[in-house]
Amino acid sequence: MSSPAEAATPVQLCFKMNGSCSRTLHPFGVQLTIYVVCAAGVLLTIMGNLLVVISIFHFKILHTPTNFLLLSLALADLLLGLTVLPFSTIRSVESCWYFGDDFCRLHTFLDTVFCLTSIFHLCFISVDRHCAICDPLLYPTKFTIRVACIYIALGWGVPVVYTSIFLYSKRIEEGLGQFLQDMPCIGSCQLLFNKLWGWINFPVFFFPCLIMIGLYIKIFIVATRQAKQISNMNKISKGSQHQTGVAKRERKAAKTLGIAVGIYLFCWLPFTVDTIIDSLLDFITPPVVFDVLIWFAYFNSACNPLIYVFSYRWFRKAVKLILTCQVFSTRTSTIDLYQEELSIVGRANMVGPI
Repeated sequence: MSSPAEAATPVQLCFKMNGSCSRTLHPFGVQLTIYVVCAAGVLLTIMGNLLVVISIFHFKILHTPTNFLLLSLALADLLLGLTVLPFSTIRSVESCWYFGDDFCRLHTFLDTVFCLTSIFHLCFISVDRHCAICDPLLYPTKFTIRVACIYIALGWGVPVVYTSIFLYSKRIEEGLGQFLQDMPCIGSCQLLFNKLWGWINFPVFFFPCLIMIGLYIKIFIVATRQAKQISNMNKISKGSQHQTGVAKRERKAAKTLGIAVGIYLFCWLPFTVDTIIDSLLDFITPPVVFDVLIWFAYFNSACNPLIYVFSYRWFRKAVKLILTCQVFSTRTSTIDLYQEELSIVGRANMVGPI
């Protein structure tokens, strides 16, 4: 016979039907706190990446191959914040999925596409920085706007095709029936191929990261050697000073993007490793731990704009112009954001190469 306490606290289900998932109940204060934290993270992701998109799109001096890759990366993070994170917030707090199986599949599709797009773009940006630092003389001819557009098309196209095959192909679903024996309960939104999905996604995450790490090790070695050479170039002409400034700018960009890659690995590696271990041990990770890991990975999408704020003076200037609504003036699109002093009237017609 059950105790009165047990009778007073029945198990809450997501839906009033057989096979429904159980719902984790939090005290109101805890639930409100989680909602506020998640909402703040979503808002930071959306607003930060929106500022990056507007900055690079509006200011003509920022229309460079590297910045177009940054623009596409910010767009992926922005769409993640707009289309994925709000529903992930509700799922994490309520521990139930209330939006149906079809939208669950679409949500999983968008989540996977945007996350894979981010890592592909970071990998391509690493290639770009490697060319700029290690082969500066040929860089302008090797990494053009056309090449950047090809990389952007690959960065979006490959994740879309890859994810579509595994989430929307009936033939794949029928051929992998042995992986679907343990169907999730009703009210759960899990990846379709539980055990296989972790093993398939691991090399997609691991090999681009391995490429990025290798490239940035070489970039660090070359940049260190260049820094020593630049320190000995004080007695040079004005034209050479311009070249030195460009070299310093390239090194600063490489350092900043290296930090972005490091933070990406820091945010995503725990979730990726847990996915592999979980598939081997029949998914023993508690739901709370899984939610913490996935939101830790999501947090990476909010980090890049913060990195740009602290690292790029041109981004801080662009944000100031955006927040003060000065971008509505057509003259501001030609401002040279790389100048030490910013004057809209005096520099509106100045456009120089990055």
